[in-house]
Amino acid sequence: WHLPLFIAVFVLHCIAVMLVFLLRACREFPGCGNIVTFSQFLFIAVEGFIFEANFGRKRPAIPMRYYFIMVAMFFTVSVVNNYALNLNIAMPLHMIFRSGSLIASMALGIIILKKRYSVSKYTSIALVSLGIFTCTFMSAKQVVRFGNLNEEDGLQVFLWWLLGIAALTFALLMSARMGIFQETLYKQFGKHSKEALFYNHALPLPGFLLLAPNIYHHAVLFSQSEPFQVPVIGLTLPIMWFYLLMNVITQYVCIRGVFILTTECTSLTVTLVVTLRKFVSLIFSILYFRNPFTAWHWLGTAFVFVGTLMYTEVWNSLGPFLARWRKRPKEE
Repeated sequence: WHLPLFIAVFVLHCIAVMLVFLLRACREFPGCGNIVTFSQFLFIAVEGFIFEANFGRKRPAIPMRYYFIMVAMFFTVSVVNNYALNLNIAMPLHMIFRSGSLIASMALGIIILKKRYSVSKYTSIALVSLGIFTCTFMSAKQVVRFGNLNEEDGLQVFLWWLLGIAALTFALLMSARMGIFQETLYKQFGKHSKEALFYNHALPLPGFLLLAPNIYHHAVLFSQSEPFQVPVIGLTLPIMWFYLLMNVITQYVCIRGVFILTTECTSLTVTLVVTLRKFVSLIFSILYFRNPFTAWHWLGTAFVFVGTLMYTEVWNSLGPFLARWRKRPKEE
C-alpha cells in the first residue's frame, strides 16, 4: 500500500501548493500568507486536541519544554518564509531557495553532529548550491530591471530584495537546525509523530495574536470576494474562502501522509516526495503565473533537481527495481 500512499501524498501536496498560489496571486489580496498559515495551524491543532491529546487528558511523551523550543523554531520559519514574499522575492526564487534545505542540513550536521558524508553527497550539495546561486543571481538582475524606475527607486527595490534573501537564508538555517533538534529528540524519547504534529501546531497559536490585524483584514477581503457555488452540495460562499478551505484540507491530509511515510517508509521515499512536489510546483508557478524564467533559471533549476536526486541516491535505488522489471518478461 506504500505506492498509493506515495502517489496520494505527492498529488495532494501539489494541489495544496497550487491553491496557495491562487490565494497569493490575486493582486487585490497581497500578503495573505498569514491567514493561510493561521488556518492550517488552527485546523491541525483542533483535530489533534480532540483525537491525539484526548481533550488535554493525555500527557505528552516528550517533555513540554522541548516542544516549546521546537515550536519557537517552527513558528519563526513559517512566518519568515511567508514574509519574504513581501520583500520583492518572486515565487519561483522562493521555492528554489527553499530547495536548498539539503545544503543547510548537511552543513549543520557536520558542525553540530560531527557527521561525515560520501563524495557523491558532497557533489550533490555542490550542484544544489550552484543552482541556487544561478537562480538568485539572475533574479537579482531581473528585480533591478522591473519597471521604469529611476536609480534611487531601483536601489531601494534591490535593497528590499537583499533583505528578502537574508530572510530566506535565516529561515533555511533555522529549519535545518530544527530538523537536527527533532532528530536528537526522537533518538532520546522515541518517535511520536502525531504528538509532535499536534504540539507543533497548537503551541504557536497565541503567536498569531501579533498578526491579528493582518489576518482580520484579509478575512474581510476574502468575504468580499466574488461568490462561488460549491459543486455537488450547492453551497454558495466567497471564492477565496473556498480556496482557503480546500488548501487547509489538502495540506492537513498531506502533512498526515508525510508523517505516515516517515514511520512506514524509508527517508529516501519521503525526501523524494517533497523533492518532486517542489519541482512540479515550480513548473506550475512558472506556467500559470507567467513569471519571468530565463534559460539560466532553467539551468539552475536542473542543478537543484539533479543535485537533490543525487543526494537521495535515487539512482542506486532504481537500479535493482529496473533490473527486476527487465527480467519480468523473460520469466513470464
